[in-house]
This record gives sequence, C-alpha cells and structure tokens, in this order.
Amino acid sequence: MNPHTIRRLDSWLGKPICFALTALRRLGVVIPRRPESAAPIRRILLIKMIEQGATVLAYRAITRAVELVGRENVYFWTFDENRFILDLLHLIPPQNVLSVRARRPLVLIWDLLRTTLAARKLEIDASVDMEFFSRASAILGFLSGARRRAGLHRFTSEGPYRGNLMTHRVQYNPYLHTAAAYFLLVEALLADPKQVPLLKRPVPTIDFTAPRFEPARPEVEKVEATLDRVAGRRVSRPIVLLNPNASDLLPLRRWPTDRFVELGRRVLDEHPHATVAITGAPSERQAGEQIARRIGPQAINLAGHTSLRDLIVLYTLADVLVTNDSGPGHFASLTGITSIVLFGPETPAVFGPIGPNARVLRADIACSPCVNPFNHRFSPCNDNVCMGMIEVERVYELVNEALIGTPKLRLTVLPAVHSLSVDRAAVP
Repeated sequence: MNPHTIRRLDSWLGKPICFALTALRRLGVVIPRRPESAAPIRRILLIKMIEQGATVLAYRAITRAVELVGRENVYFWTFDENRFILDLLHLIPPQNVLSVRARRPLVLIWDLLRTTLAARKLEIDASVDMEFFSRASAILGFLSGARRRAGLHRFTSEGPYRGNLMTHRVQYNPYLHTAAAYFLLVEALLADPKQVPLLKRPVPTIDFTAPRFEPARPEVEKVEATLDRVAGRRVSRPIVLLNPNASDLLPLRRWPTDRFVELGRRVLDEHPHATVAITGAPSERQAGEQIARRIGPQAINLAGHTSLRDLIVLYTLADVLVTNDSGPGHFASLTGITSIVLFGPETPAVFGPIGPNARVLRADIACSPCVNPFNHRFSPCNDNVCMGMIEVERVYELVNEALIGTPKLRLTVLPAVHSLSVDRAAVP
C-alpha cells in the first residue's frame, strides 16, 4: 500500500478510534478494570510495523525482552515485508512473528483482524509500542489484551494525538538515539506506572551494536555468481556499492542522482580496477540501468537482481557502500563493509547507523532536521537543499580512505557557516 495512504488512514481513522478506545478503557469494556500491571510478565509483544532498518536498531531492546521472559515468549507484530531482519537475527522463533500484509486495503484489514485475535489468544501480558506516535500501533497494543502497555505519550507536548491507551507512559526524548529509546521502552515495563512521565532512570551505557552476519559459503558463491553474470566478467575487489534510492516514506532523503553518477565516475577514474555496482529493489531496475550506463562500462546494475538476504551477503563481499539515509545503512552495520550514509532531513544523532564502520555525512543547515516524530515524519519541505549541499568531493574522500586503507575519520566539522560534518552516530 502507498505510504501516503497508510499515513492518511492513521490520521483519519486513528484519531477517532484512539478517542473511542480511551473512553472504553476508562469504562473497562475492552480490558476489564483491575490492576493492569500487578501480575508477573510471562509474554511480551513488541510492535514495530514499518522500517526494517529500525529493527536493526531495536536489537538490544529485543534481547532485553528475551532476557525478561525467554525467547519462546517474545512476540513481534510487523508488516510482512519488514520481518526479514527478525528472521535474519534469529532472536525469536519465526512462528512468534505476527505478520500483516499491507499490499491491498482488504488484505490489510483482514490480516489486522486475524493477528489481533491471535494476539488475544496468546494471552499477552505486556506490549511495547516501538513506533513513534503511530496511532495504529497504539491501537493494536491496546486491542492485544495486554494489561501492561508501554509506549510514548504526548503529555503536554504538541505531538500527534493518540489517546490515553498506555499503562506505562513514556516521555519522548528527541535527543535520545532510537536504539536507546527502544531499549528504554522495554525497561519501562518494569517501572512503577504511577511515576509520570517514565522512564526515571539513567540512560544505559551499553553497546547497541547488532551482531555480525556471517553468510554460508553457498550464499557467498551465489552472490559472486550474480556479480559475474551481471557484469559479464569476473568481478574482483575493490567493489563500491551505490544505493541511490531512499524509502518511499521519505523521498526527501535522496541525494541527487547526478551526484551518484559523478561519484561513480570519480571512483573509476581514480581506481580503474574497481567495480561500481548500483543496488536497489526490482522496481528500481530501470533507473539503476540508466545510472550504471551514465557512469561507464565498469559500472553494473544489481537493482532487482538480489534478494534482501543476497544484498546483505553482498555487503560482506564489497568494500564500500554509499547510501542515502535508509535501511541499507543499518543493514550494512551487520557486516564489515564501510558504509557512508548521507543525512539531510533527519539527524544521525537520533537515527544514525551504529557500528565501527559507519560514517555519516550531513549538512548543517538551519531547517534540518525537519523530519521527526512530532510531525509524524511529514516534512513541509519542497526543496531538500540539505541533500544538495553534500558535495561529491566530500563523499569521495571517505570512499577513497576506505579503498586505500587510510585512517577513517571519526569527527570532522568544517568551520563554514553552511558546514558539513562527518561522524559516527553517537549513541548514549
């Protein structure tokens, strides 16, 4: 389903439903009125419907839930196309994923009803809403029947209205990295719900890095064969991957296509033995062909030629990934590839990839970041100047450092008023 349609449904239907369910909660109709958090926690349901990259950031939150109730008793509610990372990480049993197909409205409605009934039959004790102010996830958490429900509450903020459906109401902290925020939502289940707002404890100083993905040898051979077949020759390292797309949820995050073309040409001019590969989904195959053709004969188009798992295997074979702020930047953190992630409308301080090989390039302009949970990530921007300010030369410097093995930049801030900065995503 179109992302804009999902947003409209969340707004038009979500508001009255949240209002009605809040009233029913006060009357004790859907969930009988009794202490909603007195019983011990036996089963936890995590709700994160969209964005697979964010599931990588939720790694420590999921492992914390497993620590509390055991792997067999943790469940995850998500859209079907976003469950891949869960299966890849093997954190919970595959049958514990409540997946919803969102391709057509009637199928979406049917799956929501089906999975809601399934959640209630499981007798879930606690739910954790890991969406930032989505009304749909708040509704689902309430309808799951869980007596403890941890999630964000807007309190006195001008955030999106979604009723009063949580028992453990957490204050949204816009200065906290998303990985830490997810972890603290799970921790909130253990807190006293009478404390307002939650969570009144220090941010943990733990490593939020997800584990390294190790592909099987047949998987490696399959991807190597795909590379050779698409290239029409034997492909050897170095390999530089370019991901010119961004999620359809936020097209403002795209770096201009001409910049990717210029970067690819620069890489091949300076490193003539390298291979530049364009990655992307099947729907982006034609665009990828055009970009590869414009770069030159050493560039190949892999868009549509790899599954998502193949793509992550590819990251273990390649040397550098240059990508817009999107899922691939987080997927790359599961491997040893150097990833250069371009930020503009969002801030890496909150949504940046985590890992020793992640590099972030962003434009520091007065209106950025303009995308945040308070505006439902719906920016009014009609010209993403912030992405256009990221120049090819700065990106190439990081690519070249990775290719020639020079020390990688950890933090550089240029003194100009309209500066660019390079850093690793800072995590509390």
